[in-house]
Amino acid sequence: MLKYAILGFLNYRSMFGYELKQSMDGSIQHFWHSKLSQIYMTLKSLESDKLLVSEIENQEDKPDRKRYSITELGKQDLREWLNKPLLTINPHKDELLLKLFFSASVDKSDLIQELSLLKKLHLQKLKTYQTSTKEIISKSTKYEPKIKEDAILWEATRRMGEMYESMYIQWIDETLIILKNKFKGRKS
Repeated sequence: MLKYAILGFLNYRSMFGYELKQSMDGSIQHFWHSKLSQIYMTLKSLESDKLLVSEIENQEDKPDRKRYSITELGKQDLREWLNKPLLTINPHKDELLLKLFFSASVDKSDLIQELSLLKKLHLQKLKTYQTSTKEIISKSTKYEPKIKEDAILWEATRRMGEMYESMYIQWIDETLIILKNKFKGRKS
């Protein structure tokens, strides 16, 4: 799917690899995280598949860099993917849930401490969705008026991230209450 994230961003404009990473981190990171090395590997593959082209740009006192642009074939592939309906739900992987499932023998105070720490992390992420991510979307439409329709959908994905974090925090609170009440006075 990284392939389509890259094609989607290049469909807006040509970019350097590090610009793609910055764009992804500022917009889709909450549901599609990628490392810079993965992005460059995928760019190489997409170029060999003729879905994008690169142009080398010389720089003084710095290494040359490549600007990537989507091709017509790349646009066609992106359109086909966008028009293909999702018929299955991808399985969700959550290490905390896996650990919790098998934690009956773990010291409950350690479990409570871990859940409390994770709650703080999710509260920070929620704050990011409510502030900086919202601002990025707002600024993008201010400087690029032609993407106002896209921004409506960007806001929908931002809102999903915000709702997910709120739900996760609520679930942690409920689980903490259960742990504190059910295992009162027990270490394990």
